[in-house]
Amino acid sequence: MSRGVVIDYIVSENEAREIRKKKANWDFINKQPPRIREALIYYIEKGDLYVASRIAGLTIDEFNQLRIKAGIPNVS
Repeated sequence: MSRGVVIDYIVSENEAREIRKKKANWDFINKQPPRIREALIYYIEKGDLYVASRIAGLTIDEFNQLRIKAGIPNVS
């Protein structure tokens, strides 16, 4: 992988993270129990639905529904 491709990937990941942060319903997120709140924040930061669902102790489908309620877009 060339350096230019790596830099483009990093910029894309940073842009995706910023979109997730900007669109998220922080009032909803902050009212969640600690484990759920941390999972939603992890998802915002990393965009990894599988790991976030494990943190939350939910199935991927259950966590995805929670992500939608929290207003976090699925961008990658």
